[in-house]
Amino acid sequence: MANGSVASRLRGRPPLDWAARRRIAIRAARGLAYLHEQCDPKIIHRDVKAANILLDDGLDAVLADFGLAKLLDHSESHVTTAVRGTVGHIAPEYLSTGQSSEKSDVFGFGILLLDLVSGLRSIEFADRSRPPRRTSLLDWARKMQQESRLHLLVDRNVGKGFERMEAMEMVQVALLCAENIPARRPRMSEVLRMLEGDGLAEKWQASNQLEQLQDAETEERFEEPSHDCMLFVVDGTNGSRIGRSREEVQEMELSGPR
Repeated sequence: MANGSVASRLRGRPPLDWAARRRIAIRAARGLAYLHEQCDPKIIHRDVKAANILLDDGLDAVLADFGLAKLLDHSESHVTTAVRGTVGHIAPEYLSTGQSSEKSDVFGFGILLLDLVSGLRSIEFADRSRPPRRTSLLDWARKMQQESRLHLLVDRNVGKGFERMEAMEMVQVALLCAENIPARRPRMSEVLRMLEGDGLAEKWQASNQLEQLQDAETEERFEEPSHDCMLFVVDGTNGSRIGRSREEVQEMELSGPR
Protein backbone atom coordinates (compact mmCIF):
# COMPACT_ATOMS: atom_id res chain seq x y z
CA MET A 1 0.00 0.00 0.00
CA ALA A 2 0.96 3.67 -0.38
CA ASN A 3 2.69 4.08 2.99
CA GLY A 4 4.05 0.58 3.45
CA SER A 5 3.77 -1.26 6.75
CA VAL A 6 3.68 0.04 10.29
CA ALA A 7 7.03 -1.68 10.90
CA SER A 8 8.72 0.16 8.05
CA ARG A 9 7.30 3.52 9.13
CA LEU A 10 8.28 3.05 12.78
CA ARG A 11 11.90 2.54 11.79
CA GLY A 12 11.90 4.87 8.78
CA ARG A 13 11.60 8.56 8.02
CA PRO A 14 9.61 10.59 8.63
CA PRO A 15 8.61 8.86 11.88
CA LEU A 16 4.96 8.40 12.76
CA ASP A 17 3.65 11.03 15.16
CA TRP A 18 1.64 10.13 18.24
CA ALA A 19 -1.77 10.83 16.70
CA ALA A 20 -1.01 8.45 13.82
CA ARG A 21 0.21 5.71 16.18
CA ARG A 22 -2.89 5.96 18.33
CA ARG A 23 -5.14 5.89 15.26
CA ILE A 24 -3.32 2.81 13.96
CA ALA A 25 -3.83 1.02 17.29
CA ILE A 26 -7.55 1.75 17.32
CA ARG A 27 -8.08 0.78 13.67
CA ALA A 28 -6.15 -2.48 14.08
CA ALA A 29 -8.09 -3.31 17.25
CA ARG A 30 -11.36 -2.67 15.47
CA GLY A 31 -10.32 -4.95 12.61
CA LEU A 32 -9.36 -7.82 14.92
CA ALA A 33 -12.55 -7.42 16.95
CA TYR A 34 -14.51 -7.75 13.71
CA LEU A 35 -12.64 -10.93 12.70
CA HIS A 36 -13.09 -12.53 16.12
CA GLU A 37 -16.59 -11.51 17.08
CA GLN A 38 -18.56 -10.54 13.99
CA CYS A 39 -17.38 -13.00 11.34
CA ASP A 40 -19.00 -16.45 11.16
CA PRO A 41 -16.92 -18.54 11.31
CA LYS A 42 -14.55 -16.38 13.30
CA ILE A 43 -11.11 -15.71 11.87
CA ILE A 44 -7.91 -16.10 13.89
CA HIS A 45 -5.13 -14.13 12.21
CA ARG A 46 -2.25 -15.89 14.05
CA ASP A 47 0.48 -13.46 12.98
CA VAL A 48 -0.43 -10.05 14.38
CA LYS A 49 2.60 -7.76 14.15
CA ALA A 50 3.63 -4.34 12.87
CA ALA A 51 4.88 -5.77 9.55
CA ASN A 52 1.39 -7.13 8.83
CA ILE A 53 -0.41 -3.82 9.37
CA LEU A 54 -0.38 -1.77 6.16
CA LEU A 55 -1.02 1.96 5.84
CA ASP A 56 -3.05 3.62 3.08
CA ASP A 57 -2.75 7.18 1.75
CA GLY A 58 -4.31 8.60 4.91
CA LEU A 59 -2.19 6.42 7.25
CA ASP A 60 -5.25 4.33 8.09
CA ALA A 61 -4.34 0.81 9.22
CA VAL A 62 -5.35 -2.27 7.23
CA LEU A 63 -4.79 -5.84 8.50
CA ALA A 64 -2.81 -7.85 5.95
CA ASP A 65 -1.12 -11.22 5.33
CA PHE A 66 -3.72 -13.85 6.21
CA GLY A 67 -1.41 -16.69 5.17
CA LEU A 68 -1.49 -18.26 8.64
CA ALA A 69 -5.14 -17.42 9.41
CA LYS A 70 -7.58 -20.11 10.52
CA LEU A 71 -11.38 -20.25 10.45
CA LEU A 72 -12.93 -21.39 13.70
CA ASP A 73 -16.52 -22.09 14.65
CA HIS A 74 -17.77 -19.90 17.50
CA SER A 75 -18.39 -23.03 19.57
CA GLU A 76 -14.70 -24.01 19.33
CA SER A 77 -12.16 -22.59 21.75
CA HIS A 78 -8.96 -23.17 19.79
CA VAL A 79 -7.24 -24.82 16.85
CA THR A 80 -4.16 -27.04 17.16
CA THR A 81 -1.46 -26.77 14.49
CA ALA A 82 2.29 -26.74 14.07
CA VAL A 83 3.67 -23.55 15.58
CA ARG A 84 4.06 -20.81 12.98
CA GLY A 85 4.48 -17.07 13.29
CA THR A 86 7.04 -14.53 14.39
CA VAL A 87 9.26 -14.95 17.44
CA GLY A 88 8.45 -12.30 20.01
CA HIS A 89 4.81 -12.14 18.93
CA ILE A 90 3.82 -15.78 19.53
CA ALA A 91 1.65 -16.36 22.60
CA PRO A 92 3.24 -18.69 25.19
CA GLU A 93 0.39 -21.23 25.11
CA TYR A 94 0.64 -21.49 21.32
CA LEU A 95 4.40 -21.93 21.52
CA SER A 96 4.15 -24.70 24.14
CA THR A 97 1.04 -26.61 22.94
CA GLY A 98 0.35 -25.57 19.34
CA GLN A 99 -3.09 -24.32 20.42
CA SER A 100 -4.06 -20.90 19.08
CA SER A 101 -7.23 -18.89 19.62
CA GLU A 102 -8.51 -15.33 19.65
CA LYS A 103 -6.45 -14.83 22.81
CA SER A 104 -3.30 -15.67 20.84
CA ASP A 105 -4.11 -12.75 18.53
CA VAL A 106 -4.70 -10.57 21.59
CA PHE A 107 -1.19 -11.39 22.81
CA GLY A 108 0.29 -10.44 19.44
CA PHE A 109 -1.71 -7.22 19.49
CA GLY A 110 -0.23 -6.37 22.90
CA ILE A 111 3.26 -6.64 21.43
CA LEU A 112 2.13 -4.48 18.49
CA LEU A 113 1.06 -1.76 20.97
CA LEU A 114 4.49 -1.86 22.61
CA ASP A 115 6.05 -1.51 19.15
CA LEU A 116 3.89 1.55 18.48
CA VAL A 117 4.78 3.23 21.76
CA SER A 118 8.50 2.46 21.74
CA GLY A 119 9.38 2.28 18.05
CA LEU A 120 11.50 -0.79 18.92
CA ARG A 121 11.43 -4.37 17.69
CA SER A 122 9.89 -7.01 19.95
CA ILE A 123 13.07 -9.06 20.41
CA GLU A 124 16.83 -8.63 20.47
CA PHE A 125 16.96 -4.93 21.17
CA ALA A 126 19.12 -2.97 23.56
CA ASP A 127 17.00 -1.30 26.23
CA ARG A 128 17.53 2.34 27.17
CA SER A 129 19.32 1.63 30.42
CA ARG A 130 22.94 2.62 30.94
CA PRO A 131 24.81 0.49 30.04
CA PRO A 132 22.32 -0.99 27.53
CA ARG A 133 21.32 -4.63 27.96
CA ARG A 134 19.84 -7.16 25.58
CA THR A 135 16.28 -8.07 26.50
CA SER A 136 12.81 -8.54 25.00
CA LEU A 137 10.47 -5.61 24.61
CA LEU A 138 7.78 -7.30 26.72
CA ASP A 139 10.17 -8.13 29.56
CA TRP A 140 11.48 -4.58 29.54
CA ALA A 141 7.95 -3.13 29.58
CA ARG A 142 7.03 -5.31 32.56
CA LYS A 143 10.17 -4.20 34.38
CA MET A 144 9.44 -0.53 33.68
CA GLN A 145 5.88 -1.02 34.95
CA GLN A 146 7.12 -2.56 38.21
CA GLU A 147 9.56 0.33 38.67
CA SER A 148 6.95 3.00 37.72
CA ARG A 149 9.13 4.16 34.82
CA LEU A 150 6.83 3.51 31.88
CA HIS A 151 7.79 6.88 30.38
CA LEU A 152 11.15 5.35 29.40
CA LEU A 153 9.33 3.16 26.87
CA VAL A 154 8.19 6.08 24.74
CA ASP A 155 9.90 6.58 21.36
CA ARG A 156 12.00 9.75 21.34
CA ASN A 157 10.94 10.31 17.72
CA VAL A 158 7.24 10.44 18.52
CA GLY A 159 7.14 14.15 17.61
CA LYS A 160 4.76 16.94 18.49
CA GLY A 161 1.29 16.37 19.90
CA PHE A 162 2.50 13.58 22.17
CA GLU A 163 0.12 12.85 25.07
CA ARG A 164 2.05 11.23 27.91
CA MET A 165 -1.05 9.92 29.69
CA GLU A 166 -2.38 8.33 26.49
CA ALA A 167 0.97 6.59 25.97
CA MET A 168 1.01 5.27 29.54
CA GLU A 169 -2.53 3.97 29.10
CA MET A 170 -1.60 2.28 25.82
CA VAL A 171 1.25 0.47 27.60
CA GLN A 172 -1.19 -0.68 30.28
CA VAL A 173 -3.52 -2.06 27.60
CA ALA A 174 -0.53 -3.78 26.00
CA LEU A 175 0.45 -5.47 29.27
CA LEU A 176 -3.12 -6.66 29.83
CA CYS A 177 -3.12 -8.14 26.31
CA ALA A 178 0.24 -9.85 26.88
CA GLU A 179 -0.70 -11.69 30.08
CA ASN A 180 0.85 -15.17 30.16
CA ILE A 181 -2.49 -16.80 31.02
CA PRO A 182 -4.93 -16.59 28.05
CA ALA A 183 -8.05 -16.35 30.25
CA ARG A 184 -6.70 -13.16 31.82
CA ARG A 185 -6.36 -11.39 28.48
CA PRO A 186 -9.28 -9.18 27.38
CA ARG A 187 -11.30 -9.79 24.24
CA MET A 188 -10.51 -7.53 21.30
CA SER A 189 -13.80 -5.68 21.73
CA GLU A 190 -12.71 -4.86 25.30
CA VAL A 191 -9.29 -3.81 24.03
CA LEU A 192 -10.93 -1.45 21.55
CA ARG A 193 -13.06 0.14 24.28
CA MET A 194 -10.04 0.61 26.53
CA LEU A 195 -8.04 2.25 23.74
CA GLU A 196 -10.97 4.59 23.20
CA GLY A 197 -10.94 5.52 26.89
CA ASP A 198 -13.58 3.23 28.40
CA GLY A 199 -12.94 0.77 31.24
CA LEU A 200 -9.14 0.66 31.40
CA ALA A 201 -8.82 1.88 35.01
CA GLU A 202 -11.15 -0.83 36.32
CA LYS A 203 -9.52 -3.59 34.27
CA TRP A 204 -6.01 -2.51 35.27
CA GLN A 205 -6.92 -2.35 38.96
CA ALA A 206 -8.55 -5.79 38.86
CA SER A 207 -5.49 -7.26 37.14
CA ASN A 208 -3.13 -5.78 39.73
CA GLN A 209 -5.27 -7.03 42.61
CA LEU A 210 -5.33 -10.54 41.15
CA GLU A 211 -1.57 -10.49 40.68
CA GLN A 212 -1.02 -9.33 44.26
CA LEU A 213 -3.31 -12.09 45.55
CA GLN A 214 -1.46 -14.73 43.56
CA ASP A 215 1.90 -13.40 44.76
CA ALA A 216 0.70 -13.55 48.37
CA GLU A 217 -0.55 -17.12 47.94
CA THR A 218 2.75 -18.16 46.38
CA GLU A 219 4.72 -16.56 49.21
CA GLU A 220 2.50 -18.24 51.79
CA ARG A 221 3.07 -21.66 50.22
CA PHE A 222 6.83 -21.18 50.43
CA GLU A 223 6.73 -19.87 54.00
CA GLU A 224 4.47 -22.60 55.41
CA PRO A 225 5.69 -26.09 54.48
CA SER A 226 3.29 -28.98 54.81
CA HIS A 227 2.98 -30.32 58.36
CA ASP A 228 3.42 -33.90 57.19
CA CYS A 229 6.79 -33.31 55.50
CA MET A 230 9.82 -35.21 56.80
CA LEU A 231 12.81 -33.44 58.31
CA PHE A 232 16.20 -35.03 58.83
CA VAL A 233 17.90 -34.61 62.20
CA VAL A 234 21.31 -35.81 63.26
CA ASP A 235 21.53 -38.36 66.05
CA GLY A 236 24.05 -36.95 68.51
CA THR A 237 25.24 -40.42 69.56
CA ASN A 238 26.44 -41.74 66.22
CA GLY A 239 25.97 -38.90 63.69
CA SER A 240 23.36 -40.77 61.64
CA ARG A 241 20.50 -38.89 59.90
CA ILE A 242 17.01 -39.84 61.09
CA GLY A 243 13.76 -38.92 59.33
CA ARG A 244 11.34 -37.12 61.66
CA SER A 245 8.01 -35.41 61.16
CA ARG A 246 7.79 -31.67 61.92
CA GLU A 247 5.67 -32.44 65.01
CA GLU A 248 8.29 -34.88 66.34
CA VAL A 249 11.07 -32.33 65.91
CA GLN A 250 9.03 -29.69 67.77
CA GLU A 251 8.40 -32.14 70.65
CA MET A 252 12.12 -32.93 70.81
CA GLU A 253 12.97 -29.22 70.97
CA LEU A 254 10.42 -28.58 73.71
CA SER A 255 11.52 -31.50 75.85
CA GLY A 256 15.18 -30.49 75.64
CA PRO A 257 18.21 -32.74 75.89
CA ARG A 258 17.99 -35.89 77.89
